[in-house]
Amino acid sequence: MPGTNELHAIAERHDADDPLAGWRDEFHVADPDLAYLDGNSLGMPPKRTFDRVERLLRDEWGSGLIRSWDHWLDMPQRVGDQLAPLIGAAPGEVAVHDSTTVNLYQIIRTALRLRPDRSVIAIDPGDFPTDRYVVDSIAAADDLTVRAGFDRLDDVAVAVRSMIDYRTAEITDIVAETARATADGALVVWDLSHAAGLHPVDLNAAGAQLAVGCTYKFLNGGPGAPAFTYVAADLIEQLDEPFHGWFAQTDQFAMGARFRPRDDIGRMLVGTPGMLGLVAAQCGIEVTAEAGIDAIRAKSIALGRFGLGCCDALGLATSTPRIDDRRGGHLCVNHPDAKRLTTRLAAERKVLADFREPDVIRLGCSPLTTRFSDVARAALAIAELSS
Repeated sequence: MPGTNELHAIAERHDADDPLAGWRDEFHVADPDLAYLDGNSLGMPPKRTFDRVERLLRDEWGSGLIRSWDHWLDMPQRVGDQLAPLIGAAPGEVAVHDSTTVNLYQIIRTALRLRPDRSVIAIDPGDFPTDRYVVDSIAAADDLTVRAGFDRLDDVAVAVRSMIDYRTAEITDIVAETARATADGALVVWDLSHAAGLHPVDLNAAGAQLAVGCTYKFLNGGPGAPAFTYVAADLIEQLDEPFHGWFAQTDQFAMGARFRPRDDIGRMLVGTPGMLGLVAAQCGIEVTAEAGIDAIRAKSIALGRFGLGCCDALGLATSTPRIDDRRGGHLCVNHPDAKRLTTRLAAERKVLADFREPDVIRLGCSPLTTRFSDVARAALAIAELSS
């Protein structure tokens, strides 16, 4: 087993050679000695976010008051257009609005209306809880059947799938799985929460029609930052989304008696957008776009390889895929005492990770802020605390 000094030396060499190392300076790092490995739950704040939000508060809201709505109204679509290239979407196919849960509920119900002759929703029983809860609530309200897994799709109306597993970081092949579902007449709603800002998703090339995702993880949008909705351009005008909110009305300020949905992605909007959250999300999206999604993905792969190497060298069990194309942005260390170890990592070693049932210490590697030395520290600390 390599010694502590040897692993740290290897990590330091990787950090010295890291072409993205300078991007950490774009973020507010309150404690340089903290190994922050929870960026897949909440990314660090970009420095520009502080200035941008303050400017909005002081100048746009404070001085502009109601007049600022002249450039706020279309912010969900403008920020969506900035996000679109990062997920392989075209301009006009993405809106940033509301929460992941709201958007997921909205898009599933909308998709169900496109398959009125089918009554099955498919989902992985191990998928993220919010996704499962939303599916269960819709099924209960509409007397639909929830199917565990995706082996059979020929009678499925909507399949709800995460591109990257929130526990193991395993990547699903969205090209193959979208094609399989489409061939069987099912619609897929892709949850990109653990992929957006990390992986160069190409929704258009995959033939994907519907997707949602959050902006507070790898996109560094901040706590409670608004989520996004993607709808393929050729499907937008077919959608009858269920909320019929004021911001989705064709002539919003006519105050008409009848709802007439917009003919663009704006028809997915619900209510008044939260401008503070939108501006913060915009900052995180900008930093990601400027650094480059391909470079981010390359470092993510390198961090994963290094972390797996640390696990192997230290005798730590891991369920994270070893094939680069199958692995997302976090590492899972499996240990029967994982919950207590995660607490001790923070209290005794200044390593912030998180725990996932039943036995996972999850090390989130956010490429723009995570150092190889952070990963080495975490692996060594887990090995020492569990010995």
